Amino acid sequence: MTQRQSPTRSANGLAQPLGHASLRRANLALVLRHLREEGSCSRADIADSTGLHRATVSNLMAELLERGLVREVGTERAGAIGRPRRAVALDGSHVGALGMEINVDYIAVHGTDLSGRVLVERRIGFDAMGQGPDRSLAELGRVTRRVIGDMKRAGAFPGGIVVGVPGLVDSEGVVAFAPNLDWHGLPLADRLREELGGLPIPVSVDNDANLAALAEYTSGVAAGTSDMVSLTGEVGVGGGIIVGGRLLRGADGFSGEVGHLPVDPGGSRCGCGRVGCWETKVGFAALVRSATPDQAYGQDTGLDTGLNTGHIAAPTPDPEERVREIARGLADGDERTMGAVAEVGRWLGLGGSILANLFNPRVIVIGGYFARLAEQLIPPAQAQLEQLVIAGPAARCRFMASNLGFGAASRGAASMVVDHIMDDPTAIGSAPIAHNIAGQRI
Repeated sequence: MTQRQSPTRSANGLAQPLGHASLRRANLALVLRHLREEGSCSRADIADSTGLHRATVSNLMAELLERGLVREVGTERAGAIGRPRRAVALDGSHVGALGMEINVDYIAVHGTDLSGRVLVERRIGFDAMGQGPDRSLAELGRVTRRVIGDMKRAGAFPGGIVVGVPGLVDSEGVVAFAPNLDWHGLPLADRLREELGGLPIPVSVDNDANLAALAEYTSGVAAGTSDMVSLTGEVGVGGGIIVGGRLLRGADGFSGEVGHLPVDPGGSRCGCGRVGCWETKVGFAALVRSATPDQAYGQDTGLDTGLNTGHIAAPTPDPEERVREIARGLADGDERTMGAVAEVGRWLGLGGSILANLFNPRVIVIGGYFARLAEQLIPPAQAQLEQLVIAGPAARCRFMASNLGFGAASRGAASMVVDHIMDDPTAIGSAPIAHNIAGQRI
């Protein structure tokens, strides 16, 4: 017996059965996810585990084989004298997932195939803050085209691209507001499609902190923790919030802008235009400004692009380089650096206590530069959090340092592409068609 159709809701609230195409898409996804979780197994095993009729599974498997999403991997025998069964497994080695992030001072890339094999991973220093949206989109397009070429040479063509941005992003891929980039109403998804010259690749855009939270939840130090907050330690500070094992997006998809919690009415002006936001206390720009003021963001020190000065600029330093400079100051016992880091730790704990009081997470995972300086940041942050959380020790919330580095958002973006394909395998053409597409010039 085939899987029973799950009802959907029509505009008038009445239950409606899934149509044939929707049901087939759901069944293909069910089979594909089963193979992803269980590894190789026979068609009969899939039918027994999913509740689908064996003839239905055989029909679905033929389509998945044609699309190149599964492969036959030999035979297995049911019992001592049972008939041999031909086993199948998830393949998708020719189907890529491309995750990207454009942030204030870098572009990050994480490309995999459908089985999770990493095909390309890199981070390029780039002054998006100083270059403006047009130059930034041109550079993002150039990097994307180069990476697609690298993935093709590794045997896979992207089945989708997701780009992370530090700002508010709507469902159409428009960056409504990215304060630290000074982007307003930028149709990033459409612009990147134009930069790719009509290549048939779906492009979507999401908030970088949400993508980082997905990566932390699936493969980070607190993977599987059903209630957690992930903080990006960048020039700006964003938060991805996992509640009950699901990403909290809010009514309009704009949740998680924790960097703009007002914590100091008499403080500095933030990139968003308001005064005293949390990221003016704990964002990387704030730490650099306090610890190494001669290298502060926005100064013409040779670290920026020099677009406003008429000279050819040096390459923008990777944020890792700036973190290493801070770490050297700590190792050398520099009083200015030590005091700046301790102050960030205290403010990190204060903001963390607000999040703990609101969401009662078990863990607050700190990424980016926070993770690199965790040994010095977590003790004052944890002490402040425990002092200010209303539930006290009963809350049992602790800070943990991410092990995903500055690439968490791009990693989460790639995993989102994989999830899209798993949810709708019909989005991938047949294997011969996919290989023909992969042969196009980039």
